[in-house]
Amino acid sequence: MFPRLASLALATVVVACNDDGGQPSIEPLFPADYSSRYTEVRPCMSSGDHDLHNVRILVDDAAHDPYVDRTAPFPVGAVVLKEEYDFGDTTCSGPTLGWTVMQRLADGSSLDTLDWEWQQVDPDRVVVSADEPRCVSCHTGCGVPPDGYEGTCAILP
Repeated sequence: MFPRLASLALATVVVACNDDGGQPSIEPLFPADYSSRYTEVRPCMSSGDHDLHNVRILVDDAAHDPYVDRTAPFPVGAVVLKEEYDFGDTTCSGPTLGWTVMQRLADGSSLDTLDWEWQQVDPDRVVVSADEPRCVSCHTGCGVPPDGYEGTCAILP
């Protein structure tokens, strides 16, 4: 009986962890087909805050009006996504180097993350960091227009 129990426990650990040092797998906060479902709200531009990558910002339907109009709060679950491109790719037409994504949480649910969940995702759609303090600290001062809206840090043209 003991060997079967040990095998079951080991199988559970293997299934619950990925190949990254035994850390649990985390799914990206955006779907694989986001490019056909999300809307661009900021065209390709340089970003000193994202390792000098050029970025393009897209949003899901729930985030669109709050991001563009800045009159209503982001609903829970709304997603703002930055595609990241090489410094020299000024048209954001080459391969995507990865993504930075934020998803709105309920008000007051996580003051440490400004009521957003944050992820950095590599080109293989593997989440490489979540709720990184660097993201939160940079976006902390971006709550009021024209310097951002609800932590988005996007000054609209």
